[in-house]
Amino acid sequence: MLDEAAQAARVALEGTNPGDRRRRGERLGQYAFDVVTDDAVCAVLHREGLGVLSEESGRSGPDSGLLAVVDPVDGSTNASIGLSWYATSLCILDATGPWVALVANLVSGVRYHAIRERGAFRDGGAIHPSTTSELSRAVVGISGFPRRSPGWSQFRALGAASLDMCAVAEGTLDGYLVAGHSALSVWDYVAAMLVCTEAGAVVAECDGLDLAVRDRSPRRPVAAATPALAAELVGADL
Repeated sequence: MLDEAAQAARVALEGTNPGDRRRRGERLGQYAFDVVTDDAVCAVLHREGLGVLSEESGRSGPDSGLLAVVDPVDGSTNASIGLSWYATSLCILDATGPWVALVANLVSGVRYHAIRERGAFRDGGAIHPSTTSELSRAVVGISGFPRRSPGWSQFRALGAASLDMCAVAEGTLDGYLVAGHSALSVWDYVAAMLVCTEAGAVVAECDGLDLAVRDRSPRRPVAAATPALAAELVGADL
């Protein structure tokens, strides 16, 4: 089902005019293609009887025990300017929390998926984070603007939190954090959070808050290859 929803997103996005992708939607920060893609994804999920919490359309569908948290195009600004780093992010939450997740790169087609207590995978192959434990040796993805350098080796601001965190899960990046005054919403990170934890990476929240929320509450997630690196990132006060 999540595969079908991600494919519907890709087809819907590819059906939009690339030259018209900077056209805005009705809401601040929204693009017209976000709405088209969201409609396609939600149609699949609603047909399966799921409630949906989407960045673009909010809460819809039945109030059942399962909730699909959706970002139809995570990295919309990248998509609008032709920067090839954006994805559909999907996670189903049950009464316990994140249960099954899929992050599908809408350019390359690479898919990351995870099921609680069953591991994390990239295109069917198991993935694992790096072993980096020292911030001074880490390459860290960031969202937002840090107030200072905490002494990392290098950093990257790539613009799509779900893919950035999946890069931590597979060991491409050593860590990821939200810096400065920035914050994310649950649809930005929850699917990748499950991918990370199932791969063996560590995910925390900078202020000690619960990340598995079912509303728009702002959060500042941190993902890291190891507990030691996660502790350094949480304590970096960026």
